[in-house]
This record gives sequence, structure tokens and C-alpha cells, in this order.
Amino acid sequence: RPCVWSTSKQEKSEKRNNDGNVHEQSSSGLEKIPEFPGHRRSVEMLRAARRISRGPIPAITMPLPLDTRGHLSTPARPPVPPFDRETAALKVRAAEDGWNSRDPAKVAQAYTVDSVWRNRSEFLVGRDQIEAFLTKKWAAEGEYRLIKELWAVDGNRIAVRFAYEWSNAEGKWFRSYGNENWEFDELGYMQRRIASINDLPIEESERLYHWPQGRRPDDHPSLT
Repeated sequence: RPCVWSTSKQEKSEKRNNDGNVHEQSSSGLEKIPEFPGHRRSVEMLRAARRISRGPIPAITMPLPLDTRGHLSTPARPPVPPFDRETAALKVRAAEDGWNSRDPAKVAQAYTVDSVWRNRSEFLVGRDQIEAFLTKKWAAEGEYRLIKELWAVDGNRIAVRFAYEWSNAEGKWFRSYGNENWEFDELGYMQRRIASINDLPIEESERLYHWPQGRRPDDHPSLT
């Protein structure tokens, strides 16, 4: 159900309009507050997620995923936008850790159900296609080890550069370099991912990433 939750500090007074709904009157006009069980709890959950991101709490003017009781049906995935460099870096590291797990089902949950991707020359829509793509990817890319690094951030968008090493079925090694553009929804799920990637053939002796497969250790250098 569409609703508007204002975070203005202006004094407001409630009034009941002809349609029977409660309204809050402010100097900027009439703002409709739908009444349903759990509405206030949902507002507080969203505000708590905003505080985690350390960003301002702007007015929300779009429908949020609510269940039949008016509660948020999709939990927030903090940090949530708007991002600063600190919270964006946390988002980047979380994405790196997820991809290094090589668990397609788990990684797909970080994206909206209708997330739109361009990965190289492939175009994907939705979690099912994302999970299928990742399953195929990690079946073909052995000894996968990835490093992501924050490049830039603006509001709900993050730019990332990355590199990963892998070997194919013939035992040939590659280091793949790429750039990603990410866009997030208000709950912290990625709704758009655009990735451009180039593969550099390398000798096994030229490998740079040797940690045990899984999460990159905290003391391992990043790309910079």
C-alpha cells in the first residue's frame, strides 16, 4: 500500500478528512497517513535501518513491501542508502565476502527479486536468473578468489573495481579485471548491477591470490 512517511520537524495537527482517513496537516500541505495494524512499527523499523547507515531519513514516497498486518515483509539489509564512504565500503566488503563463498543461492538473496543485471554481454532479470548464472559461473571458474574495492559513492549508487583469479577445466589460469556500477533500493538490496570485465591469461607462477578459498583474510592487501 503506497504511503508517505514524513520526517519533517514542523509542528503538525491531525484531522479527519471526508474519506475517513487520518491526515497530518503541515505547512507544505496535506499528507495522508494510512491506518493499519503495525504501521508505526514498520516506520520505526525503517528509521532504525536508516540510523544504521548513518544517513539522513528522507521522506519515503514509494510503496514498501508490507504483509497483511502492515509489517515490513522484507527485512532491511544494512547498511542502507544513502551511503557515505564508510558504509559504502562495508557494502563492498559484504559483497566480496558473499561472492568468495561461491554459494549462488546465498549470493542471490542480496539482490531485489526483480534485480536487473548486465554482466559482460549477458542480460539478467530476477533472482532465479542470477542464481542460475552464478551456478554456471562457479562451476566453470575453479580456484576462484576475488577482491572488490570501493571506487566512488553517491546516494544509493556505488561504483566498484575488482579483480579475481581462477582456472578453467584445462588448468589454464586467468586474472579478470572489472568495474561494476551498483544501485540499491531503500532497504539495501541491489536493484541494478552493471559489470564490465576483461580476462588476462596468466601463468600459475604469476598468481597473486593464495589464501584458502573463502573469505579474504583481513590482513590480505586490497587492490590499492
